[in-house]
Amino acid sequence: MWNTVALRSLGRLHPNATPPQLPRLQTLNHVFERKYKDLCHGKLPAHVLQNQGLKRTRDMLCCRLVSNKAKYRRCAKTYPVLDGRILSVYRHVFEENLRNSEAVIKRYSELLEMVSKGGGENAVLRHTQRNKKLFVRERLKLLLDDESFLELSPLAGLEMPYGDVPAAGCLTGIGKICGVWCVFMANDATVKGGTIYPIGVKKQLRAQEIAMQNRLLSVYLVDSGGAFLPLQSELFPDKSHGGRLFYNEAIMSAMRIPQVAVVCGSCVAGGAYVPTMAEEAVIIDKIGTLFLAGPPLVKAATGEYVSPEDLGGAKLHSEVSGCSDHFASSEKEAYECIRNVISTLNYDPLPEQVIEHDSPLYSSDELLGLAPRDYRCSLPVKLILSRLMDGSRFQEFKANYGTTLVTGFGHVQGHLVGIVANNGELTHDASLKGSHFVQLCSQRSIPILFFQNTAPHTAEPTSISQAEAQSNRLKAQASMMAAVACAAVPKITIVVGGCYGSESYVMCGRSFSPNFLFLWPNARVALVDSRHFSTVPQAGDNDCTGDESELKHLKEKLEEESSAFYSSARLWDDGVILPQNTRKVIAQCLEIVEQQKYRVVSPCQYPVIRM
Repeated sequence: MWNTVALRSLGRLHPNATPPQLPRLQTLNHVFERKYKDLCHGKLPAHVLQNQGLKRTRDMLCCRLVSNKAKYRRCAKTYPVLDGRILSVYRHVFEENLRNSEAVIKRYSELLEMVSKGGGENAVLRHTQRNKKLFVRERLKLLLDDESFLELSPLAGLEMPYGDVPAAGCLTGIGKICGVWCVFMANDATVKGGTIYPIGVKKQLRAQEIAMQNRLLSVYLVDSGGAFLPLQSELFPDKSHGGRLFYNEAIMSAMRIPQVAVVCGSCVAGGAYVPTMAEEAVIIDKIGTLFLAGPPLVKAATGEYVSPEDLGGAKLHSEVSGCSDHFASSEKEAYECIRNVISTLNYDPLPEQVIEHDSPLYSSDELLGLAPRDYRCSLPVKLILSRLMDGSRFQEFKANYGTTLVTGFGHVQGHLVGIVANNGELTHDASLKGSHFVQLCSQRSIPILFFQNTAPHTAEPTSISQAEAQSNRLKAQASMMAAVACAAVPKITIVVGGCYGSESYVMCGRSFSPNFLFLWPNARVALVDSRHFSTVPQAGDNDCTGDESELKHLKEKLEEESSAFYSSARLWDDGVILPQNTRKVIAQCLEIVEQQKYRVVSPCQYPVIRM
């Protein structure tokens, strides 16, 4: 029997329903009772009633979903509005930050322009004209839906000890295919001929980690020349080297995370295992080849000449070996095939509903002046939040306690999130507050956004009271570290300023496995801030000149190694993003992590084992 309470819980009846609505409720009950009696007396075929029941259940669940979203929208409208005005007292700092942001963004744009060309114009021409293959970015246009995608770590591989490897020789990111968010890993054969460098392995491992953490299906576009042998000691033997890619493929399959691959070029040596361990693979005629040792090695070992097509071409692997499941006569056909394969994965896309939301009251362009040039000159972090939250509304938690950390709830393009943002050094009270708030978000299954601008190491204590205060502060920070590490909710970290020392761990730095971590171009990543060093040697030193020279060299080294571009080149993050794009990137990440809500995953003990 349907009653008032049941209908309220399904969103059919307003919580404040009045008695005049009850006749309609009784009519609805009467309809349900009549259909139940018809079923009992066999008047309705079972399959008809089953379909009607499923439809009614879906309708009610959708109604409940819409009702909840509407409820969140109503509540969000009552959150206090942040005051985001740039006061005159902040103006000089704002202008210094703005000049610094413009300089680093100019450098960022130059680097992006360079990596977008892959291995250079000559390499791209050779790849597309002589080898008759599409450039990797053209391949992604055919593969992905006609929507913007989230590219990961585009600056990886720049200025490495072994030279520049633009984009680490592969493009990774997250985009939609048939309406479903997917991780893609696409080799760029215009960079070093598709040879894999250590940074390329690290980049692909990070993409697989994101796929596992967010349960995203994965697509591999393989066009690889195998490992760069002179660096084999950094590629082959260790746990986090090349073999981990294949281990992850097996684990992901056991987790019921689908993986598909396209052989769209050479797949030599270790690269050959990627498509053969995927659940389904497509190979392209006259372009794709798959073998452990290519024709040159066959010639050297046996003296026999064999063509790449005869040794491991598309027809061989589609008709004889069975290493490929689908034969494609062209690249376009291959990506159409992969899209068709993904449509068979029983992966429901996100509900196509537009969540109404308000834009922030303040311009996102002003974030350039709020991006800290120096930790010591940071403006109140609420000025940043007022330019990111829907309607600039923010429900603050413990507003007057531990004020060097700002915590509270807000919405980003309709998504409810918890905010943990540095507003100064993490004091004892601020750490306890952060620990409490993070646990609340974990209990309520609310994703957490960390806005990190951590302090460098403080000076050594000079008295017992200072030592005691520092000890208490460390204990409180340890409590927050534990809360952050164990919070079983999605975590997204944006480094808006400094990423220094142990406080960066408390604020969900890379070691604490956030789902995503991005830097602003002005960010600094280091154990200590080189700008706080003194160049004057201590009195009584025997070799003052030597000490001063060493200290100066150390400062220069720290300065170079703490830039956002140095960090991103080594994959200590998931990419550098422009401050004014932060809201869009956060919203994409929240959509991506939300997708797993709509998957029902049953236990599965074994991966799919190919023949």
